[in-house]
Amino acid sequence: MTELPARRLLLVHAHPDDESINNGATMARYAAEGAHVALVTCTLGERGEVIPPELRHLTGAALGEYRLRELTAAMADLGVTDVRLLGGVGRHTDSGMMGLPDNDDPDCFWQADVDTAAAPLVETILALRPQVLVTYDDDGGYGHPDHIQAHRVAMRAVELAADAGWSVPKVYWNRVPRSVAEAAFARLREELPGLPFTRVAAVTDVPGVVDDERITTEIDGTAHAAAKAAAMRAHATQIEVAPDGRSFALSNELAQPLFTTEYYELVRGDRAPGGRESDLFAGVEGVA
Repeated sequence: MTELPARRLLLVHAHPDDESINNGATMARYAAEGAHVALVTCTLGERGEVIPPELRHLTGAALGEYRLRELTAAMADLGVTDVRLLGGVGRHTDSGMMGLPDNDDPDCFWQADVDTAAAPLVETILALRPQVLVTYDDDGGYGHPDHIQAHRVAMRAVELAADAGWSVPKVYWNRVPRSVAEAAFARLREELPGLPFTRVAAVTDVPGVVDDERITTEIDGTAHAAAKAAAMRAHATQIEVAPDGRSFALSNELAQPLFTTEYYELVRGDRAPGGRESDLFAGVEGVA
């Protein structure tokens, strides 16, 4: 068996760009520190909206192919070399926003049988034996069907992998503490005249915002702020990043803060003693 790196982190995301927005600084930090960082993306975001006018002709499979190239470039910016598509390229297509007819497409991720969709992720878990897995909460952070399904598939894969021989020691959900989000949005409102965006989003537009006491872990990625901003810029069909790299907007042109300290809630495994953890691997160093 090939020897694995001492620290192994696996992230499960719904579409290209979700990983950079939610975890870009975390991924860059751990990759720079020598951990094995692996990303599984469940769809290619074929039904996502496109920001640049010159690219709005891209739809369906053509948009998915373009977004895969964006994902490849973004991961190069973060120093991540292990990028996988759940079940292979094109296995699951984007389901569109909740409540749209797109949700009924039999090939979309939302319609996939959870155990069937989880099977290749189980294989990845057994091969990599990650000590840490990161994904969304049961609402997918903000209710998108693909995010909800990514949560279901990831959590089910953790269960099935444990039955098959590898129990992931720690599982985290992406979070943002409410106090941090509120302070960041207040700053954006003060800075709005100097930003390239029309308005500021609301705190409720940020996925995974919860009361502060639910936060178990914060990862300081400020040393990797430039890498995160570069990765997000690589997803040009979906994200516009302000020149100073401190804010961004999606297709709605509403400014959001670009967080370089990223937050998590530990939902499986033992929390390190003390206050908030500052390392996802706290307490599992040396777990082979």
